[in-house]
Amino acid sequence: MHAEELDIDAGLVRRLVAGQFPQWAGLPVEPFPSGGTVNAIFRLGDDLAVRLPRVAWGVDDVAKEHHWLPRLAPLLPAAIPTVLGLGEPAGGFPWPWYVYRWLDGVSPDPARLDDAESLAKDLAGFVAAFRRVGLPGGPVAYRQGPLSAVDAHTRTAIGELEGMIDTGAATAAWEEALRAPGWAGPPVWVHSDLMPANLLVADGRLTAVIDFATAGVGDPACDLIPAWNLLPPAARRTFRDAVEADDAMWARGRGWALSMALIQLPYYTRTNPSIAANARHVIDAVLNS
Repeated sequence: MHAEELDIDAGLVRRLVAGQFPQWAGLPVEPFPSGGTVNAIFRLGDDLAVRLPRVAWGVDDVAKEHHWLPRLAPLLPAAIPTVLGLGEPAGGFPWPWYVYRWLDGVSPDPARLDDAESLAKDLAGFVAAFRRVGLPGGPVAYRQGPLSAVDAHTRTAIGELEGMIDTGAATAAWEEALRAPGWAGPPVWVHSDLMPANLLVADGRLTAVIDFATAGVGDPACDLIPAWNLLPPAARRTFRDAVEADDAMWARGRGWALSMALIQLPYYTRTNPSIAANARHVIDAVLNS
């Protein structure tokens, strides 16, 4: 997916685990297909997962998650990853890595939601609980506003998508989002990357949220993106009501969803079909809402 990413295979993971966590050395290691872009995921036995950065710009996330995940877990209504072991660089792998407890569930598919209304309420409950987190000293979230910070990248992406999407409509929708009033309240805790690939569901209900590399404090609008990347129109309204988003926050959330999708689509069209497909879904959802 990235020109500078490392080649990571099951043999490397077996050697790393055996060298640093002998208690798990005999467990089978299998690559796990993931829509993620920064980390490689391997299943370790039935109950564990190994997560390793693919690229240098994902390395600092290891220490960040190791520090914040255990502090956030008791404050949130859905399961989040539990770090069971922090690995060190070794055997030709230059960066820290980690072993997690395996979380059951599947990533939701916007085209096949079993209970979109209940899922919308579950997501709203998670977002609201995250906003209430009172942990001091939180890092600045990866997406924390204002939208003008990504204006140049978004417009560049629109230019790259000429002939693939309605770039005139996309530009108009983006400029409408830029005109929305900014967040006037104090920064609050946000996940800032609530993509379907970072959600786990079972029987139609939210069971877990993963990948907290982008989490921190900022404008809560960035956590409204599931309204367009996952939920159908009726459940979108349910979600908005439950998170109590006013017009300005909703417009900024729509802008974040659109910007992310516009930037993702040209970058991942050939390398990550699941993200590219969701980006197209988001663009359609925004331009038709």
